[in-house]
Amino acid sequence: MGDQDWDSVTYIGQKATARSASAARSNAQINAARRTGAVVSTDKKYGAGSNRTSGTEGQRLAKIDRENEVAPPPKIDLGVGKAISKARLEKSLTQKDLAVKVNEKANIINDYEMGRAVPNQQLLGKLERVLGVKLRGKDIGSPLGGPKKK
Repeated sequence: MGDQDWDSVTYIGQKATARSASAARSNAQINAARRTGAVVSTDKKYGAGSNRTSGTEGQRLAKIDRENEVAPPPKIDLGVGKAISKARLEKSLTQKDLAVKVNEKANIINDYEMGRAVPNQQLLGKLERVLGVKLRGKDIGSPLGGPKKK
């Protein structure tokens, strides 16, 4: 075996030295590059051209995990839903009226009352203030104490 140079590259053909990397935007350009013998590499860009931050890939994987029930999100306790419903009816509010007061959609209130929603502490705080009952911690459904009196 003789002395071999593994790092040298030999180009064959007229346009071998004139090749440069460029981005092909259409299938016709990609096929033309393949016919000329150019090296073709295709990459899939996630979220290209969108206005999102770079955390979307992790969110997508978390969603896939939830679909496979690897990490199902915790649902709100049915007792909390019943307390919301009872307090709402005592104040003679519809689900839509309550939703408007807490700046949410009516179907979100419905999900909370049916125990299908993933708990959101901010929304639970708003619901507590509007309904005047505790929805977190101990004594769920009891009236809020309000500010302490001296």
